[in-house]
Order: sequence, then structure tokens, then C-alpha cells
Amino acid sequence: MITSFNDLFAELQAKGICKRMIVAWGVDSHSIEAASLATDKGFVTTTLVGDPDLIDAVCKDCKIDSSKFTIIPEKDELKAVAKAVQMVHDGEGDVLMKGLCSTDKFLRAILNKEVGLLPAKGLLSHVGVIENPNYHKLLFLTDMAVIPQPDFRQKVKLAGFVTGVAKSFGIAMPKIAFIAASEQMLDSMPACIEGAMLAKMCDRGQIKAIGDGPLALDVAIDQEAVEIKKLKSPVAGDADCLLFPNIESANVFWKTNSKLATGVRQAGFLVGTKVPCILASRADSVDVKLNSIASAVISAK
Repeated sequence: MITSFNDLFAELQAKGICKRMIVAWGVDSHSIEAASLATDKGFVTTTLVGDPDLIDAVCKDCKIDSSKFTIIPEKDELKAVAKAVQMVHDGEGDVLMKGLCSTDKFLRAILNKEVGLLPAKGLLSHVGVIENPNYHKLLFLTDMAVIPQPDFRQKVKLAGFVTGVAKSFGIAMPKIAFIAASEQMLDSMPACIEGAMLAKMCDRGQIKAIGDGPLALDVAIDQEAVEIKKLKSPVAGDADCLLFPNIESANVFWKTNSKLATGVRQAGFLVGTKVPCILASRADSVDVKLNSIASAVISAK
């Protein structure tokens, strides 16, 4: 069972999984260093689309052999992003990664109706993966980056996305917690009502996972809290996946882990697209980007 990012790296290497990754405007040190490490580990071949002079300067500064990459020269940022997306659209890549380009330019290219990567009537979302030394396994969560206030139908799709990623990590039947402010059924809180409905859909097989909700965060991930509250649940205290009621709650959880919890490692990428698209922040560390590459690779079809 994959319970850490190091386990994930080992799994990819043991199975000989290698995907074609294209980096849009891949001219910054963090993206190039992460791509270099992933290439050396053997789970990607890397194409950098961007200014070759900037790429060469970064490689020299970081002591990276640029010959390990395929470099598609494009000195204009917007054109480089469009070219990278076009290549993936045309079947030349299995994973797309954002380099130094801004998020709005990256998303605009992905959402292009003619050569973009979102299927017709599709839903774009984001899945995060957290390795926290205070929890006994990886946590998969959604959506902290794309959908501000998902409606019920969108939550059904989000549940499918996040459990689908968990399944790609080898979890045959993921346990998903539908997070609310309380594990009690409170009709004054929409998240409680929808959490219960989503849990019942899991019971009926409409969502292919073991689900429970509403669950407050403490009982979703802490067995002691479950015992104190005398809660009986197949998910509580052992959740694989967390579906948050809105972007604010998910984003706060994500950033609290990254800023206040020692030893946490993270990854994240866009889902709902034709291929996994790594939407790392320009300020994200090399480790976050490497973890994101590995997570996207194992999730790629």
C-alpha cells in the first residue's frame, strides 16, 4: 500500500511506469529541478516548452544536463503555454505541468474550446494529496483551488474525481468523508444535508466508495475523537478522502498543513481534464512539484 510519496516513487519505478510530460513555459529553477529529478527517477520523459536561453541558464546554474530534456523553443510566454497545451491535445503528452507562467494563462489555454483539454460539458477541479506524519496514511482532498461553492451535482463529480485518484494509488475502495462543521444532522447547515445525501449515494453504489457524512474534520481523521463521541462509522478516524463543502474550508486546511504542520509533504493537480494537469504555484518547492509529478503520473491513463 502506498502510504507516502517515497512509496509512490518506488511503486512507479518497480512497475516501470513512465509518462510523457510537457512543461508549459518551463523556464524556472523549481520546475526544471523537479522535472530533472522525475526524469532521473525514470517515471517521466520531459519536454520543456519555453525560451531556450532561460532554460540553458537555469540548467547551468543548477548543474543539470539539459540534454535529458526535449526543448521546444518559444520565447513568448503566452505562445509557449498554448504550444504545450496543443501538444498534449494532439496526443504528444500524457501529463501537462505549469512552469513559471501565471495561472490565468495556463487555465485559459486548458479551457480553450478548440484545442484545450476539458471535454465538452466537463468539470474542471483540483485534487490535493497530503502526507502528514501525524496521520497513518495519505490524505486526498478536494477542492481547494478551482470551484468556489460546488453545488450538489458538482460534489457528486468531485467525489468521483478524488476517489478515482485514491484508486490509482492502489486503494481499491477508498473511504471518503463528506466534511461539515458537525457530524450531527443539522438542517440549518446545507453541508450537513448534502453530506448525508452523498453518503447515502455511496451506500447505494452511485458513488463507488465507502462514504459517510456529515463528518466534522476531527472525527474524520482522529480515532480518539471518534471514541470520545461514540460515533459508529466505517469512515470516521480512517478517511482516505476528504470532500470539503467549499473552496475556503479546503484551502484553509491545505495551507494550515503546509505552514503549521512540521514534516508535511504535498502534491496537487487538476482533474476532469483529458490528462492530469499539474497546477503548482510558482512559489511551490521542488519537493511539492516532484510529488505532484509522481501523483499525476500514477493517475494518468
